[in-house]
Amino acid sequence: MNGIFDIAPLAWNEIFTAIAAGTIIGLERQILGKPAGIRTSCLICLGTYVFVAMSAHVQGDNVDSTRVIGQVVTGIGFLGAGVMLARDGHVMGVTSAAVIWMLAAIGVMIGLGNDWSAIKMAVLTVAILIGVDLIESIFKSMRRGVHATTKYRFRKNDEN
Repeated sequence: MNGIFDIAPLAWNEIFTAIAAGTIIGLERQILGKPAGIRTSCLICLGTYVFVAMSAHVQGDNVDSTRVIGQVVTGIGFLGAGVMLARDGHVMGVTSAAVIWMLAAIGVMIGLGNDWSAIKMAVLTVAILIGVDLIESIFKSMRRGVHATTKYRFRKNDEN
């Protein structure tokens, strides 16, 4: 398809897959008011897909397009570190950082042509996030220590 909608070497179906996977995960994050909502999640998935897909089209004798994946892993680690912070000795945002890393992994899957597997991983990621929240709400003992709710933890510290 030549023309205004031609984005070769990228593919529209993979772009839509990246947006769908990002939306699946980002919706859960946004509903809970966490960092990396729908916009950020879609852009991480989409950006990773673009890097991986474009690296496959780089030509040359000393070109190893798989190195891009390694650089994505490193770079996304810095982005994830940016959403973590420490407050009163408690580290917050680790789950959001892990979600960002998973979004990049899903983008790599899409870039390598594994669209349906990427959607399945997005659904599995949300299932883990919701499932652990559900288990923690049923078993209150799982919300002790570092897993105590932030609201309770800081209200308790403010009373002291």
